[in-house]
Amino acid sequence: MTTSNGLLLVDKPKGLTSHDVVARVRKVMNEQRVGHAGTLDPMATGLLVLAIGPSTRLLRFAQSETKHYEGVVTFGVRTDSLDADGVVEERRDVPDLDVTSVNEVATSMTGTQSQVPPMVSALKVKGKRLHALAREGVIVEREPRTITVSSFSLAPTSILNEWSFDVTCSVGTYVRVLLSDLAERLTTLGHLSALRRVASGNHDVHDALTLDEIELRVQRGDHVLKPPTAFVGQLERALVSAEEERRLRMGQRVSLIAPIADEIAALNDAGSLVAVLERRGDVWQPVVVMPDENANAHE
Repeated sequence: MTTSNGLLLVDKPKGLTSHDVVARVRKVMNEQRVGHAGTLDPMATGLLVLAIGPSTRLLRFAQSETKHYEGVVTFGVRTDSLDADGVVEERRDVPDLDVTSVNEVATSMTGTQSQVPPMVSALKVKGKRLHALAREGVIVEREPRTITVSSFSLAPTSILNEWSFDVTCSVGTYVRVLLSDLAERLTTLGHLSALRRVASGNHDVHDALTLDEIELRVQRGDHVLKPPTAFVGQLERALVSAEEERRLRMGQRVSLIAPIADEIAALNDAGSLVAVLERRGDVWQPVVVMPDENANAHE
């Protein structure tokens, strides 16, 4: 029996949670081992990176990737969740804003910085999610996180007080907090009114499929998965011999003439990912071992 194994790029629709997407993919692909990298809120759309089958062992590589978002911020209104799904808490006049001054402020907010997660979020404090505490009216202190905003720019839309934005940032960045902070610096309020993830690392939403497209292609017998190597594109690679491959699959260390790195991807002569290796002095230890694709093909 052939096991589904690889990376799946999904264009998530508005209204579904990331968990909803995973549940549907499990059913469509008849595979329980499905995980996602980087949660998208129900109101958000765009790229959701999924790992299928044994490739769930490689999710950490996708989870650490830089994210690229596009969306819309509405100035003059703040909600309790800092996005359009929340309840309006306060309104404030919006000053005359021009592209130059707004982007000067946005640019000043790039770089490495600390950000306090919002109360309405999925983070856990003492085993309880913040959004659950927020619904109970409980406000708790949140530890600031170190984030990096690589680029941040805005442009006015045709709708009064609505501006489109484009931001590239590190994993763990709350874009709605960034926009709320921007509004405060512009002496007004603001909330996220639309969000779309357009890229995660080297993965782009233009290469993603909708859930309906995935279901249709799977029914036709079409291949929808990228190979496991798509998860480790940022790692240096080393080609291993058949004997080295055999030893790695048994969890044994090998000696390789490899790039100067602490972690590398070991590929066989067919280009398949054999394992992710970590340096242990002069040898390499397999820390993630992938199944033999050729063995599966003959089962």
